[in-house]
Amino acid sequence: MSERATREETVDVVWSGDWVAERLGVTLEGDGDLRELLGLALRRNPKRAHLLVSNVLGKHVPQRPSVVHRAGYELGERVRALLGPEEARRAVVLGYAETATGLGHSVADGLRDAPYLHSTRRPVTGAEQAGGFEESHSHATSHLLLPEDRDLLAGGGTASVLVLVDDEFSTGNTVLNTIRTLHALHPRERYVIVALVDMRSDGDRDRLTAFAAEIGARVDLVTRGTGTVSLPDGVLERGQALVAEQEERAPASARPSVPAPAPLTRVGLDWPAGVPDGGRHGFTPAHRAALEAALPAMAERIAAALDSDAPDRDGVPARDRDGGQGPAHGRGPRRILVLGFEELMYAPLRLGTALEEVLGADAEVRYSTTTRSPVLAVDDPGYAIRTRLVFPAHDDPADGPGDRYAYNVAGAGFDAVVAVVDSTADTPELHAPDGLLARLAEHTGRLLLAVVPSYLPRPAPAPHQEPAVLPEPLRGPDFSSYAPDEVGWLLQDLSDTELEAPTEEREEAIQSGGAHYAESLPVEYQPTPAYQELFSAALETSAARIARAVGTVTETVLAERGPRPVLVSLARAGTPVGVLMRRWARHRHGVDLPHYAISIVRGRGIDATALRWLAAHHDPADVVFVDGWTGKGAITRELAAAIGAFEASGGPAGFDPEIAVLADPGGCVRTYGTREDFLIPSACLNSTVSGLVSRTVLRADLVGPDDFHGAKFYRELAASDVSGHFLDTVAARFDEVAAEVDDATKELLAADRAPTWEGWAAVERISEEYGLHDVNLVKPGVGETTRVLLRRVPWKILARRGARPDLEHIRLLAEQRGVPVEEVDDLPYSCVGLIHPRFTRGATGADGTAVKGA
Repeated sequence: MSERATREETVDVVWSGDWVAERLGVTLEGDGDLRELLGLALRRNPKRAHLLVSNVLGKHVPQRPSVVHRAGYELGERVRALLGPEEARRAVVLGYAETATGLGHSVADGLRDAPYLHSTRRPVTGAEQAGGFEESHSHATSHLLLPEDRDLLAGGGTASVLVLVDDEFSTGNTVLNTIRTLHALHPRERYVIVALVDMRSDGDRDRLTAFAAEIGARVDLVTRGTGTVSLPDGVLERGQALVAEQEERAPASARPSVPAPAPLTRVGLDWPAGVPDGGRHGFTPAHRAALEAALPAMAERIAAALDSDAPDRDGVPARDRDGGQGPAHGRGPRRILVLGFEELMYAPLRLGTALEEVLGADAEVRYSTTTRSPVLAVDDPGYAIRTRLVFPAHDDPADGPGDRYAYNVAGAGFDAVVAVVDSTADTPELHAPDGLLARLAEHTGRLLLAVVPSYLPRPAPAPHQEPAVLPEPLRGPDFSSYAPDEVGWLLQDLSDTELEAPTEEREEAIQSGGAHYAESLPVEYQPTPAYQELFSAALETSAARIARAVGTVTETVLAERGPRPVLVSLARAGTPVGVLMRRWARHRHGVDLPHYAISIVRGRGIDATALRWLAAHHDPADVVFVDGWTGKGAITRELAAAIGAFEASGGPAGFDPEIAVLADPGGCVRTYGTREDFLIPSACLNSTVSGLVSRTVLRADLVGPDDFHGAKFYRELAASDVSGHFLDTVAARFDEVAAEVDDATKELLAADRAPTWEGWAAVERISEEYGLHDVNLVKPGVGETTRVLLRRVPWKILARRGARPDLEHIRLLAEQRGVPVEEVDDLPYSCVGLIHPRFTRGATGADGTAVKGA
């Protein structure tokens, strides 16, 4: 492809519709900038031979993301001006799949306060269809409407405006079909149709006017350009013959001969929890605000991956190309394509706009997406589709396997391509030798993959239908090996459900975005005799230290939240600590504190049903949340956000999101027993030191809106259970440390205990120094490092020089799994566990040990 054809110009020397116009006699007439907006191409379609190719849509022609987003945003601003602010706030925007999903979303952005929904051709299990319609001229006609909130399309009835967005308004049939279907369900007084171009004939315009009068509604039209396409007689047959002739002469999808396709780098986006991947099930103004806040950080992660030392196709690392100065924005690839995936247009578009902001003038960022639409490619400056990549569908489409396409990517000179797909589409077909990634790798020096988690709607509970009786807590010995008065588990028993998956399979699914870690359980690690002996020795040597921390945090809670706080531990790591705090209060003060265990899931929030149960039985102001330790503070942030969301949704107010922990090495909370990072033996084991209870589970098919989150009781592991032994050993040292606890508590109550977030800063530094560029792969502290070795696929362990006594179990586990331990200085934690950054099944051997050099 020529350089002229790949850069944006204010004046086209050659119109990208000339080739079709000259051969078929097709003419395009209209507004002055219509030819700048549109080119022409041909497609093999029995209903319409020609294709209007937009230069600002971001589908077939790579364009600057800011230009694409601004095109829709400005249309949204015009709709807002047409309606006025009050009516604009009551509007609902509906975009059309697949081509206009991103355009419609951008229009909703311009309206500011409007929720957004787009039609889809992807059925989603569990999502109830709220409507559908047909697109008569398309190659794939059926559109589904799958809003999570079924009231979204009702939108207040006649008081609301429905804004329908498509890329082009050619005949008006699709819009008429949509309005006819939805008006029968939810009549409105006003509709607004938005398109980049209006290409209707006079007859089509008259038909829309008559239809509006028929249904008694006002229909307005907002477009950027207006014109007509003149088609000579027989153009359909001639177009089909021309397509066949060109495809026979020079297949445009032939593979190039390349010495070494670009390697693939997976980028962890840390997509904001609860934000949908697009408008398939609805996208609210609150979602928009959360995404806007998260975009800069996600773009920084992509930029860091682009600037990494991964070699280009010629084998030269970025650091060497840059004169040895190392990664820095602007020293990596200069021409970058962010490539979206079919209906997933808005997420990659906004990642592209944010990447433009991050890289600035140091790089040229372009954006386009793959498509289902088969279009002829002709390498001619007067033709809109210069090249075509063909690859198999990779999202298990409902209409079966078939070819998919990426246009104007091959030969466009992109130094790097960032492919963005949703987790549903991150399949073996995507990674196959003939898949999209392989085809892209042949045409770029750097290939990145970013996976956005596919949003799965959860049916909302029926309005005002709280369950008459909330579930009751589970207690031992029926659930857990703890005594009945030690803890009430606000969980449901899933012991008879098969939930365990091999560690490697779980890690692959988690890192790809294909599954959340709370949807399955790791296979319970059963300690070797050597490891069991190490646990016992560690418990004996650290029992007094733990008792001192238990006493200090309990006395601090009693002083500041007393006299009878309700302890609510975060299951399961917090539960042994909550039991010990309860024992301390009874031993030193003769009070029996209520204690419950509740589930909180990173990225999903806290168990709302459990919070409602607590509010029904206790004053929320008395609740003190308890955890074992802090790492980088992720759960601290998660709890604060979850409590805020719970109250905002109408839940009982008054819960204090502050967490009390045994150890706070990360400097993340103000209520703690110590800020030292030392071995807490309860971190060494899984269920066998936590009452034989599994980590908690949150999966839509198992946990309904009024259910507690789930967990399993491993009764079969009773012979290995040391839960009671751990508690008794620590409690036996209470009297011994009482005086030290009194002194430490007095000192803490008088001190400035404001969180320093020192650990978070260290985690960010480590993430960059070790080339991870994802803080979620850095697990700081003895407790979190232990979890990495027991539950995840570890890459390496960083150990603070001189911290050896607290790390014997870490070293033993690392040796068993073949994981290197690297001693470092200036580490605020005793150790840090690094999860394998580019996990595949090949990252570990068949026995689960790390493969050296992987």
